Amino acid sequence: MPEGRPTLRAVLEEGLLARWYGDAPPGIALSMVSALYGTLMRWRRWAYRVGLRRQHRLDVPVVVVGNRTVGGAGKTPLVIGLVGALRERGWHPGVLSRGYGRRSTGLQWVDGGSDAGTVGDEPLLVHLATGAPVAVDADRIAAANALVEAGCDVLIADDGLQHLRLGRVLEIEVQDARGLGNARVMPAGPLREPLPARLADFRVVHGREPHGTDVPMRLELSDARRLGGTAPSSRPLSGFAGRPVHAVAGIGHPARFFRALRDAGLTVLEHAFPDHHTFTDADFAAMRDAPVLMTGKDAVKCRRLDLPDAWEVPVTAVLPTPFIDALDHRLRESPRHVEP
Repeated sequence: MPEGRPTLRAVLEEGLLARWYGDAPPGIALSMVSALYGTLMRWRRWAYRVGLRRQHRLDVPVVVVGNRTVGGAGKTPLVIGLVGALRERGWHPGVLSRGYGRRSTGLQWVDGGSDAGTVGDEPLLVHLATGAPVAVDADRIAAANALVEAGCDVLIADDGLQHLRLGRVLEIEVQDARGLGNARVMPAGPLREPLPARLADFRVVHGREPHGTDVPMRLELSDARRLGGTAPSSRPLSGFAGRPVHAVAGIGHPARFFRALRDAGLTVLEHAFPDHHTFTDADFAAMRDAPVLMTGKDAVKCRRLDLPDAWEVPVTAVLPTPFIDALDHRLRESPRHVEP
């Protein structure tokens, strides 16, 4: 975490993570709240299933990429990888997101000059990495309709397994090495809702060995790219070896980024920030003595800061060709919408 005294939020999060992914029992209070929340979520899914709540279905296929747990699990690299793979197969994909943490409201189109505070850090990263149309709106139906009107013939919803109002023909669940933890609903566990009777069409896993029909995803670090400046500059990670580097991560699971840098042979000084953290120059005041390496998701929020020796480390999702072929085939056959 950032240097200095731990915040109350950090202490509370650490306590929850020990219960969710460790051996600490959740306790009676958390279990009671979890039981109530889980019941409400089951009723909500049932209401969509029986038609009490309406699911909106589009004329183009919608693929939802999400995770069952609170926090990040590697969705954004997968979305970027899917956009490129589908484009190579002749599709014109568009990406929709609610733009978690943004300060704006209503429909926002993402472009190269967008500010992460206006459109959200993950949507901006997706657009910069792919050039694909990205629409941000808390009303996912409005974002989806805008993408269809813009000429997209397949939509990828970044997050949204629990957003049942938007119809979909495919669901892709992402899991990292932590899996589902204690498999309990929050706050007693990390699950956003009880596991539905029908699981996702594909489960993509990384950081652990796949089981059964799991689809393995490998996240590869690319050459670092300097932030700011008039001329683009890149450097292989090996060029940072031999001296400490400051590693900054404001993502769902910062330890994954730090471990990847160490696996690349670097000596890492860790600086973990809350997911979707809004960075300021003050956050980097104590990091002027060595290069600063950060994730792409953090870099899009730091492009305008005064950071003379800061570098983005892009991550590429490597996916099996048979998985992409199967996805392409499912999209081209007569699509059948997934029931809630």
